Amino acid sequence: MSSSGQPQFRYTQTPSKVLHLRNLPWECTEEELIELGRPFGRIVNTKCNVGANRNQAFVEFAELNQAISMVSYFASSSEPAQVRGKSVYIQYSNRHEIVNNKSPGDVPGNVLLVTIEGVEAGDVSIDVIHLVFSAFGFVHKIATFEKAAGFQALIQFTDAETASNAKNALDGRSIPRYLLPEHLSSCLLRISYSAHTDLNIKFQSHRSRDYTNPYLPVNPTAIEGFVQVTSGPDVKTKEPESNVLLASIENMQYAVTVDVLHTVFASFGNVQKIAIFEKNGGTHALIQYSDLTTATVAKDALEGHCIYDGGYCIQ
Repeated sequence: MSSSGQPQFRYTQTPSKVLHLRNLPWECTEEELIELGRPFGRIVNTKCNVGANRNQAFVEFAELNQAISMVSYFASSSEPAQVRGKSVYIQYSNRHEIVNNKSPGDVPGNVLLVTIEGVEAGDVSIDVIHLVFSAFGFVHKIATFEKAAGFQALIQFTDAETASNAKNALDGRSIPRYLLPEHLSSCLLRISYSAHTDLNIKFQSHRSRDYTNPYLPVNPTAIEGFVQVTSGPDVKTKEPESNVLLASIENMQYAVTVDVLHTVFASFGNVQKIAIFEKNGGTHALIQYSDLTTATVAKDALEGHCIYDGGYCIQ
């Protein structure tokens, strides 16, 4: 270690236009790497999601002094480089250029990375994205997210040919006007190929869908508006009723377990699934019944009541 507390390799390694970045967030994008290096110069090439955990990357600057500037800055800075809140470790690479047969995002694959320019996350729903892209073939999965580059989506097709057809037809075009909110006149689609081949969708939600598995459980974020459904008549949600109840557990004095919740909710009908999770500093649970009627009866009977005397309540 040097006197500044920084790893010695930062100074002893041979400088290179190519930097090696470690401890990146999973699924880190080319756009995020370019944004990180932008203050120091122009990045001309990247190689994302490398390493066993896909949390490393290489970036190549146009000039050597730009790479040296970035390494030197973070070597002497009290604040580490960060991407999505994660500290990123930077060092010179042993390679002096990134050799790709094609530029990043140009290697055909069955998953597209779509950046929707000029919109907020809530402006374009996942259903609209599905409608637009399913015109070219069966869409297996969609995952949407917000990154430094803006509102983005990963869209998985059956094969690279179908994905290529969609990319060629839609890249640089706008989503049809009639599918957009009134305050938007257009929103351009910027499309490249993703390195992914099979998206890992764990829940159906307003941010992610797996169209090959209709029995996938619903994620809390898909119905996060339900927390406030009972607070007044002005609260509006797209799905006011569901066979999945979201319970907010308040004034906790005793341990919350799946067994306790199952005992309470199973008295109204067959409970298929229960999931307990923490959100916004509170404890919540999703309780899935087989049908809407049973869920409605349980909600009406339990809402606002205590499980234990002096214990906790369920909204």
